[in-house]
Amino acid sequence: MEGGSVNGGGGERAGVVRRLMAAKAESRKSFSEIGEEAGLTNVYVAQLLRRQAQLKPETAPALRAAVPGLTDDLVALMMEPPFRSYHPDIVHEPAIYRLNEAVMHFGESIKEIINEEFGDGIMSAIDFYCSVDKVQGADGKDRVVVTFDGKYLPYSEQRSDHMMSRLTRKTS
Repeated sequence: MEGGSVNGGGGERAGVVRRLMAAKAESRKSFSEIGEEAGLTNVYVAQLLRRQAQLKPETAPALRAAVPGLTDDLVALMMEPPFRSYHPDIVHEPAIYRLNEAVMHFGESIKEIINEEFGDGIMSAIDFYCSVDKVQGADGKDRVVVTFDGKYLPYSEQRSDHMMSRLTRKTS
């Protein structure tokens, strides 16, 4: 991840992320605590501080109150549209590898249930909420709960009379 602009995923972005994470560390608060104070999910707070989501102007005051170390320049950078990406090596990190493994293992069954319950479509990853919670299992051991809450998007029938580019195109 060398080179590139702040939004392009390069070295400047990494420096901004380090500064954002330093402000979080200075606050001595967890992602969950910051999220609770700012009215956001813990995962969205992490996305904001890793420059994987865009801070909205109406949310900025609450986030700044929760993380006092956020400077004007950091908040301004967080309000710019981010370059959403990941470094390919990150899939080898054990926690991320196991999440991918779980989705791959259960994905076909989840897809079948989505189709059975909703019809032919998918879950949005844009109109999407995600949180990570800690609960105690029946055996008394800690368990991780990852919630994916995405809008259902049905596939469209590809009707030519619904295609706006064809309807607005002049014919001779």
